[in-house]
Amino acid sequence: MNRKHIYKEGANPSGNVLLLLHGTGGTEQDLLPLAEMIDSEAAVLSVRGTVTENGMPRFFKRLQEGVFDIEDLVARTEKLNQFLDEAADHYGFDRKEVIAVGYSNGANIAGSLLFHYEKALKGAILFHPMVPRREIQLPEHPGLPVFIGAGENDPICPAKETKDLKNLLEEAGAEVEEHWEQMGHQLTANEVKAASEWYKRTF
Repeated sequence: MNRKHIYKEGANPSGNVLLLLHGTGGTEQDLLPLAEMIDSEAAVLSVRGTVTENGMPRFFKRLQEGVFDIEDLVARTEKLNQFLDEAADHYGFDRKEVIAVGYSNGANIAGSLLFHYEKALKGAILFHPMVPRREIQLPEHPGLPVFIGAGENDPICPAKETKDLKNLLEEAGAEVEEHWEQMGHQLTANEVKAASEWYKRTF
């Protein structure tokens, strides 16, 4: 449990747990308002990335913008998965009820959990994600619900990345819903509203 995080108990001890994963330069405080909008009764586990790039917290290293350090990504994904197991034991929530809500770099580490581990998440809301890594066999995710919010004109995360990610997750059995905006890499109120409506229909 040696990483900065916030845990807020939910209304139902065996209910959903929203795992909040910020973008580059964010902190564990950033996405708390989103959790309130998506499910005000869910437990919240908001985690800070353990890597810093020019003083900005991130969840894994990159070689340059859009080019991930794959070795570091794999190691940090494993550590995050272990942290979720430890946090479930420590706080007494159900490990099987964790739903990731990630933006940008946070969405990428959430995607990486799905690319490397079976049953790591009950579902995921990914805002402006990229494909974490290619040329690997994904675990099976039959019926896993995933929401992707993306920008048609996102300069950091090209639309092709979103489409590729959707296809790869669907090939692994996930049920993916996309929502498109035209506000670049910015996380918009419309995206959050669409994610919230999807969440209420799905969970």
